Amino acid sequence: MLQKIQRFGGAMFTPVLFFAFSGIMVAIASVFQNPLIMGSLADPNTLWFKVWDIIGSGAWTVFRQMELLFVVGLPIALAKKAHARAVMESLVIYLTFNYFISSILKYFGNSFGIDFAANLDTSKTTGLKLIAGIKTLDTNIIGSIAIAALAVWLHNKYFDKKLPEWLGIFQGSAYVVIIGFLFTLPLAFLTCWIWPMVQTGIFSLQQFFIESKSIGILIYSFLVRILIPTGLHHFIYAPFTLGPAVIKDGIQVAWLNNLSDFAQSKESLKVLFPEGGFTLYGCIKIFAPPGIVAAFYKTAKPENRKKVLALMIPAAITAIVAGITEPLEFTFLFVAPILFVAYSLLGAIMAMIMYQFGISGDFSSGLINSAARNWIPLFNNHWGTYTIQIIIGIAFIFIYYYTFKFLILKLKLATPGRDNAEIKLYSKDDFKNKKINTHNTSSIPEISSQEVNSNKEKARSFLYGLGGAENIDSVSNCATRLRINVKDSSLVEDTPFFQNAGALGLVKKKNAVQVIVGLSVPNVREEFELLLDEDLQDSKKMI
Repeated sequence: MLQKIQRFGGAMFTPVLFFAFSGIMVAIASVFQNPLIMGSLADPNTLWFKVWDIIGSGAWTVFRQMELLFVVGLPIALAKKAHARAVMESLVIYLTFNYFISSILKYFGNSFGIDFAANLDTSKTTGLKLIAGIKTLDTNIIGSIAIAALAVWLHNKYFDKKLPEWLGIFQGSAYVVIIGFLFTLPLAFLTCWIWPMVQTGIFSLQQFFIESKSIGILIYSFLVRILIPTGLHHFIYAPFTLGPAVIKDGIQVAWLNNLSDFAQSKESLKVLFPEGGFTLYGCIKIFAPPGIVAAFYKTAKPENRKKVLALMIPAAITAIVAGITEPLEFTFLFVAPILFVAYSLLGAIMAMIMYQFGISGDFSSGLINSAARNWIPLFNNHWGTYTIQIIIGIAFIFIYYYTFKFLILKLKLATPGRDNAEIKLYSKDDFKNKKINTHNTSSIPEISSQEVNSNKEKARSFLYGLGGAENIDSVSNCATRLRINVKDSSLVEDTPFFQNAGALGLVKKKNAVQVIVGLSVPNVREEFELLLDEDLQDSKKMI
């Protein structure tokens, strides 16, 4: 069950990849339309304003169609076969579901406590929303994820169902959609009955988290980081940043919607937007890496310090600038888990302290995000708040440095540069010659680092280390990890094999395997699946 939950959580990251660029572009458009920054150029009647308004409207695409992104994104990662058809089926079933809800509320809305005739443009408390042009219940990404999950389950179960010859036209995708039609009709009635009560519960939950203030932010921020190794952190942050856990439409959309107003107000950001405190966990991505890198450098053997910098600096820059922390975190997570606990706890304390000093906004990612969505557009009226934030962040750089240095030396932790592990890389021919029942890699020769750095060679080596094509049950990925379910876990090589093949690390839990690849994981997965198909086809030909 945990494997399925992890895979589902990783699948949710597929649509999330689009949010970073779109959010930055929305923020930039807001900056160039802000009269406090641009002066008379930002007059609504100028060509400058109109051009940036057009750019901004395009940047809003992924936020305004968020539900559709999740509906088409999840099948890409979760369908076991015919991924493209699964996407089409999921979209049709989701639209059918919403058309059912729309018609039910049109005739029986009052029975469910919903005023279906309410004007969506003038009221934000109707519980309704336009989704793909359909006036329906605002189930947010919760509804789209639930229907996408249903569609994937139906696809995996019924797509290959063989029907009598005279019903052949209804096979495949058509059959899946027919069953989806039958499922979603009663499900739409249940949604009309139950969801208004869920919306009331969500509102109560919002009030609870907001009133919990610093303690709630501390607990939330700690959970977001500490659950990263399990892949379950997606289930923590998604309802906050993308869903309605603390504010309608999620923190990201609500912040961007009000960015111009906040920029022109001198009121405390904590008062203007208290929900933004739940994004302060992202400050760990900017201020923790310098302290951690310095600690690893200082505690490494003198002869290894240049190698440590070569390993850590790219990972740290990726975390600071882009907000992708896994490459940094996985350099020490599995060799020194206590450091990861300290890392997560210190980050949560930093978020709590920043909130207590009045800092709020959208700091869920790295430096680019923080500058574009916060510091630049709001600096004119909130420079004092951001100065305090940076001072607190710099203080935590030193706190991270001394904490990590103390723990590494006191507990004699095997962090990068403190041992002399030999590095070996593996060749294409060695991979091809490995038999499915072979588990001894001691005689594999070395190859050049240039060859293993290609995505195809990494994929080839990973497939080799996972026991070959016949041992692979399913493949998916998240931001930095290749997630594989294998048939026989005893055929999977140990962590050093994958590290030598170009991975940052390995997680094995029974038949669920995660290869820590880094930011190139989508490209590696594509090469991996191509090799997988080639090998399976070759095996069939031999039979």
